[in-house]
Order: sequence, then C-alpha cells, then structure tokens
Amino acid sequence: MNRVHAPWEAGSERAHQVVALGVALALTAVFLDVWLVGHLTFFFDLCFVALCLGLAALVRRDGFFVVALLPPLLMVAVFAFVSLVARDAVADPRDNLVQAVVSGVATHGVALFAGYVLCLGWLAWRIRSEPAAQPGQADAGEAGAEGPIRSFM
Repeated sequence: MNRVHAPWEAGSERAHQVVALGVALALTAVFLDVWLVGHLTFFFDLCFVALCLGLAALVRRDGFFVVALLPPLLMVAVFAFVSLVARDAVADPRDNLVQAVVSGVATHGVALFAGYVLCLGWLAWRIRSEPAAQPGQADAGEAGAEGPIRSFM
C-alpha cells in the first residue's frame, strides 16, 4: 500500500537549488527591510524563520545534511554581504567588517535560534515520518541518484 505524501511532507528540490533559493529569498527580505525602514527589523527575523522552515520542507531527503547546516551559514553570509554594502543597516558605520557581522548575528540571534530549531525539527520529523527508500525503489526525482537513500533512525 502506497502512502500519498502531502506537499509539505516530501520535498522534491535538490540541495543546491534550495541553497540558491534560500540566499535569494534572504537577500530579498534584507532589501525590502532596508528599503522600507533603513535597517533590519523584526520583519527580517520573521522572514528568516519562515525561510528556514520552508527550505527544510522543500529539500529532498538526500539534501538534509546541507539544509541542516544552512541557517547559521546563511545568516553569517547575509550579514557579511550587508556589512560590505550598507554597514549602517546592521551595525555602527564605524565598525569594521567582522564587528558588523558579529553585531548583526548577535542582534538577530533569536531569529537564528528559532529558525534553526524549526529547521532541524522539521527535518527530524520528516526523517521519522517518511519511509526510507527500499533497494530497487526510486522516486521520480531520484532518477540520477547513485543508489537508494537509507535512514539510520
């Protein structure tokens, strides 16, 4: 008996596509927030948390490791970029690059924590709820994979 998965249960995107989407959406949220207000606000935090949850829902099972590492790396990369382009949006304009990145991550640390917990929780839930692929079975999206994906949980 085959179980039909809801769209939010089984992701179908490859890890590199999810990473590219995450970077694009995070930078879009930064642009909108800086354009509307002049600095990063709670709007960016909410977008980041929703983004982390959405990326965990979109990725295929073989990309879980990449997405599990993505939230902190994404936030640091976004703040490094913003510190290069518009330092006053995340920190004091007189701060150097490292100070601005650390200041941005510290200021938005609650969003990083919440997004990371939701991302890891969603991935863990998917590992527990999705059956592991059996040898000889492959999803339509895994036609080019090297072999079946196995879960150790």
